[in-house]
Amino acid sequence: MFPTQDEISAWLPDLLGGLSISLQVTAFSLLIGIPFGLLLALGVLARSRWLQVISLFLVEIGRGAPALVLLQFIYFGLPTTGLTLGSFSAAIIALAWNTGAYTSEIIRASLQSVAHGQREAAEALGLNRFDELRYVLLPQGLRVALPALLGFSILIFQGTSLCFTIALPELVSRAYEIGSTTFRYFPALLAAGVLYAAISIPAALLVSHVEKRAGLYAQR
Repeated sequence: MFPTQDEISAWLPDLLGGLSISLQVTAFSLLIGIPFGLLLALGVLARSRWLQVISLFLVEIGRGAPALVLLQFIYFGLPTTGLTLGSFSAAIIALAWNTGAYTSEIIRASLQSVAHGQREAAEALGLNRFDELRYVLLPQGLRVALPALLGFSILIFQGTSLCFTIALPELVSRAYEIGSTTFRYFPALLAAGVLYAAISIPAALLVSHVEKRAGLYAQR
């Protein structure tokens, strides 16, 4: 039932290759999605009604549609409009949109958590809205948002397992390929699960540590 040492030795290169692709998709999705989430948060908080409506529309679609639906729509749906993307690009766009939608709410709540007195102090110093955002709101708000953003990053890493549905050779896809050739699905998927846990568990411990540090900072 469990993989043997010989099987692990034979499967490990393929599984690690899939893990590498999963990590790459996670990294690019976060690098694009979190700044996108910041822009969406600022758009929702903007004074312009049209900017609010557009930002809310993107947020609600990104949050309301499951990540699997976004993946299928971008990879299989867009080609009908003449735009064809590879599985790697489609995965990044879909997960970055999902990331941006969810993190926008985290960031927006964190920015609004900054004490109103801080805003009044910025106005008293003569700071314009951009400088107030740059020097007052973002440094304090993002410090509050950091634990939640790190926690969501783990979910995105785990969510890359959905990319096997669009033929991306990530970790789960490699495990299925091994299972289809050896008929040892359970051991192959178990090995993939161990690799996911090897990344997710230390990352979760890091998030817990950051949350404690953030709590100590908030008490000062």
